[in-house]
Amino acid sequence: MPALQQALRAALASRRELIERLHGQGTDCYRLFHGSQEGAPGLTLDRYGPQLLIQSFHESLDPQQLPLLVAEVEAFFGHPLLPVYNDRARGNSRVDRGAYRPDADAVAEQVGHEWGLNYRVRGRHAGQDPLLFLDLRNARGWVKANSQGLSMLNLFAYTCGVGLCGAAGGASEVWNLDFAAGNLAVGRENAALNPQLPTMRFVQSDYFPAIRQLAGQPVAHRRGQRLPVYPHLEARQFDLVFLDPPAWAKSPFGTVDLLRDYQSLLKPALQVTADGGTLVCNNNLAKVPLDEWRSLVLRCAEKAGRPVRDCQYLPPASDFPSLAGDPPLKTLILRL
Repeated sequence: MPALQQALRAALASRRELIERLHGQGTDCYRLFHGSQEGAPGLTLDRYGPQLLIQSFHESLDPQQLPLLVAEVEAFFGHPLLPVYNDRARGNSRVDRGAYRPDADAVAEQVGHEWGLNYRVRGRHAGQDPLLFLDLRNARGWVKANSQGLSMLNLFAYTCGVGLCGAAGGASEVWNLDFAAGNLAVGRENAALNPQLPTMRFVQSDYFPAIRQLAGQPVAHRRGQRLPVYPHLEARQFDLVFLDPPAWAKSPFGTVDLLRDYQSLLKPALQVTADGGTLVCNNNLAKVPLDEWRSLVLRCAEKAGRPVRDCQYLPPASDFPSLAGDPPLKTLILRL
């Protein structure tokens, strides 16, 4: 048996108990093979409901290996899935569409499930995941279990999965804030796929003007520089704030830089968290050690006059293994 097949078979076997538990929770979206830790760096296999998404980021997959990997996964589940292979080894992680042509059904819009909720998934689109970051599943589950009766602000909301969990958990209100109209459009699709949930609010805005207004601060601008139009918001606080920024982004209002300046994101988020409330903050940079980042977060909170009463670390689930015990995604639950 080729080494890659053998590694995949071992990874599937190690997940059997987890997958059975996830299915019992109403979840069919999870990672099946985490190549960087399981024998094939740059290769991932994910299940999103009926879809099997295979992606290569460092080297293109040998075309002869693809049907063998699909066969291993389908034998494990005992039923077929809809395979999609995205070769992202070239072109700045854009899909090489000539490498593999999936069936039309495989790339059609599908519905995946997590924590009993329905999510729109697409195996091939402009991003690198089908609209749901799987390693954040434990954090979404925590929100669902801890949002009863709370007002909630979901920052860098992407497709609003965290907000959806807040609504499902009984939050009194949920705001989803993101700069990209396309992300919020998928968030609205997700809301429509779960009609039993209360209505959420969707705010399209750059993070910096929105968070500064909510914190009661002026929107910073340089002299002589005309800022883009942004929605005007009244200052207020929320019981539960979720902060999940990208690694790096730049706009006329400011720069998101998780490596060099996490504090500029964190401080205003602390200020819009109500007294006695909870701020859930995330950092997805592998090069940032957990202990170093946690110390920075606690120091920043102290300097901002919002000292943390309790700090809990929430790791990703075991379908994202880390041999060194330091997964890239780090989640801290701060009780103020």
